[in-house]
Amino acid sequence: MARLMDAIKKDHRELEEYYNIIVSSGDTDEQIRFQNKFTWELARHAIGEELVVYPALEKHLRDGTETPDKDRDEHQTIKEKLQKFQDMHPSDPAFMPTLKSMMADLAKHIEEEETTDFVKLESAITPKESESLSKSFGRTKMFVPTRSHPNTPNKPPFETVVGLLAAPIDHLADMFRKWPDDVINPNPSSE
Repeated sequence: MARLMDAIKKDHRELEEYYNIIVSSGDTDEQIRFQNKFTWELARHAIGEELVVYPALEKHLRDGTETPDKDRDEHQTIKEKLQKFQDMHPSDPAFMPTLKSMMADLAKHIEEEETTDFVKLESAITPKESESLSKSFGRTKMFVPTRSHPNTPNKPPFETVVGLLAAPIDHLADMFRKWPDDVINPNPSSE
């Protein structure tokens, strides 16, 4: 079973990968597919942290709410930029600047989490607690909204209630979005 830090890092690496594909691709269709994947992963990841990880930080760290409150503030900025980005078309002149600005904020946030915040948490809990939090984090991401809704509460229990109301709408709309896995090979004989 994976530790919490491993699950968090896995998500972070995926987000970095999707970002790199978007900025390096000259194919609008591919950019849209990975824009959707990036949005989907970041929205779920942020809410998963807010519902599972930040309460654990509050419970186990000496500084109480200081670290999770700082992380929630950083998430708010990122979620506001994500809300703007998630509905942009790659041909929009603000598309790349918005993505790059959001990624700069996200990269700083990731660095702090991976080198300080979650290192402190991992050292304050047992391996079994870390595995349990990892499992809870993964399960939570299955039921949360898949788009950014920065005007909703970012702390349980209100975030949970609002998320349960928004998630079905997001999940339904996801059925009509383009995804990287949906790419149809134009030359099936080459498989």
